[in-house]
Amino acid sequence: MKSSVTEERTLNIRVMLFILASLILMITDHRFGYLQTVRTHLLTLVYPIQYLVNLPLKTGQWLSMSANRRVKLLEENAQLYEENLRLKVGLQKYQHLNKENKRLRQVLRSSTRLGERVMLAEILAVELDSAKRDITINKGSKHGVFINQPVIDAQGVIGQITQVGMFSSIVMLITDYNHQLPVQIERTGLRTVAKGMGTVNRLSLLYISNIGLNDGIKIGDLLVTSGFGDKFPKGYPVAIVIDVTPDIGKPYAQVQASPLARLEQNSEVLLVWKTNK
Repeated sequence: MKSSVTEERTLNIRVMLFILASLILMITDHRFGYLQTVRTHLLTLVYPIQYLVNLPLKTGQWLSMSANRRVKLLEENAQLYEENLRLKVGLQKYQHLNKENKRLRQVLRSSTRLGERVMLAEILAVELDSAKRDITINKGSKHGVFINQPVIDAQGVIGQITQVGMFSSIVMLITDYNHQLPVQIERTGLRTVAKGMGTVNRLSLLYISNIGLNDGIKIGDLLVTSGFGDKFPKGYPVAIVIDVTPDIGKPYAQVQASPLARLEQNSEVLLVWKTNK
């Protein structure tokens, strides 16, 4: 019992001494700052431990910010890509409309030079096979369209009306195998017939004699409508001569021409009514 009491008293004295020493150190440090250097060294030693403790939290925050920033950048990139596509589509539409306006102005300017009454028609369909070349337009008998009526574009002769409905009509192109058009060489006045060959860009010129061939027709000569046949008015551009080949075994030479009109590329054509001039 005495030993236990003695140990307890000794423990209490130690506690009191520690408390007293702590109070003395606190008062001394507060008044004179003796422990400032010790605290500085302790902070230096503790910093790596604090850094390692906070590292997982900071890493998580950095990863979260990076992920959010990446998502935001991807969203902005997607928005910019979509906006760029819209602008490109708008530019394409503007360019298309600009070309359409230029083409319409050319067609309408050509109509004022002709001196005949004309009407603009839109192409609805194109029918092409091995020999047949037809287009369908959005004008018919209701608009005064008639069989064999001339059809042109801004560059030259397209063809003529072969079938007429109430609101639409069929145009046989000059390249159709069954189409024949009286023409003449603008340079010499030599008359011939331009016959379709069933291809997109070829006409065959009939009845051109081998005799005096070089004087009557040459490559590069312009063909215009002669006015014969009472279908097409005189003077409409038709084609350019591209090949002149004498045929010794036959009375007539083989001559081919390329149409001036954009036969299978147009969106609009002109219907022509002859005047009494």
